[in-house]
Amino acid sequence: MPPSFYSIENSNNHLDVEKKSERSETVDLNDNTLQVDISDALSEREKVKFTVHTKTTLKDFAKQDFSVVRQHEEFIWLHDRFEENESYAGYIIPPPPPRPDFDSSREKLQKLGEGEGSMTAEEFKKMKQELEAEYLATFKKTVAMHEVFLCRLANHPIFRADTNFRVFLEYEQDLSVRGKNKKEKLETFLRSFSKTTDEILLGSTQKDVDEFFDKEKNFLLDYHSLLKDATLRADKMTKAHKDVADHYIKISSCLLEMATADTNQLERFATKTADIFEKARKIENRVSTDEDLKLSDTLRYYMRDTTAAKNLLYRRLRCLADYEAANRALEKARAKNKDVHAAEWSQHQACEKFEQMSAKGKEELIDFKVRRVAAIKKNLIELCELELKHANVTIPFSFSLKSS
Repeated sequence: MPPSFYSIENSNNHLDVEKKSERSETVDLNDNTLQVDISDALSEREKVKFTVHTKTTLKDFAKQDFSVVRQHEEFIWLHDRFEENESYAGYIIPPPPPRPDFDSSREKLQKLGEGEGSMTAEEFKKMKQELEAEYLATFKKTVAMHEVFLCRLANHPIFRADTNFRVFLEYEQDLSVRGKNKKEKLETFLRSFSKTTDEILLGSTQKDVDEFFDKEKNFLLDYHSLLKDATLRADKMTKAHKDVADHYIKISSCLLEMATADTNQLERFATKTADIFEKARKIENRVSTDEDLKLSDTLRYYMRDTTAAKNLLYRRLRCLADYEAANRALEKARAKNKDVHAAEWSQHQACEKFEQMSAKGKEELIDFKVRRVAAIKKNLIELCELELKHANVTIPFSFSLKSS
């Protein structure tokens, strides 16, 4: 499920993460045997250091309460270990958290500084406050997405027992994980290209023998496309509210200048109207933030989670193709009466692997449906409640503007 973002307060980017009751995980909330959270985060230049706090009663761990410091690359390393482990081929691997990206906020702050001379001091102050709030919101979301990734692993009955996950949580030293160099990035790209090509080829040539998985594949392809389109539209809507708020700053500043220059009855009207636009600006910003957290980020998260589900279907289809190839190899071996025992063993192994993957995959896909429906429903209800709350505050402003 997508994150419910929680408050992080400190002007130095040294954040103390407070859990809110609104936060939810798609797991058994009564299971407290392994609890993982990010209790603190520190931004240092281009890097973010996350303090991962673990509380557990599992005997596999040396301590019951401990913390380690991790960077984004180590989260990616952990995700890759799960992706590469064939034992997890029948499971939906939680999507990795996105890389921390504060370049956009920094560029906006830099441009604002360059344009300081073209605006009033009050206008510059408000614009700077808005950009700083945007930077902090981005930081909060970054921390939340990294925590959600860990919580998904910690609350999964199989993933929580993984050795690499335990090392990630418990090993106090640096994991010595570095970013990929150019050669490794090229290799990753080529593997991704090969996988995509194989996926397209299998999709057009391999017929699925199970109607459930065939329907799931068609549904997820359409669903992912619709999620992508909905996310783009939600982002545009969020940006529109943000732009309105920025324009309210300019209108409010102009009205205040007018009030200062005029000494007649217009002064009172301009001052009061400027105050109304300032209040409206704060509400528009709040609306923009709420839509971003409750709608855009929910859609974006499930777009990535749907990709993880599609990867599961691809792995199963590849397993099915290998199983059918083993069947054909066995038929040839029997026809030639050569290497029959080896062919039978290979066919048995392929059959067993395919059946296990199908059983686990079906459970995972059903659980995925339950999780996403519950999470999207919850966030949409919360968004509607917030929209109504903001509307109830905005309406009186219109009447006060009319009466002024």
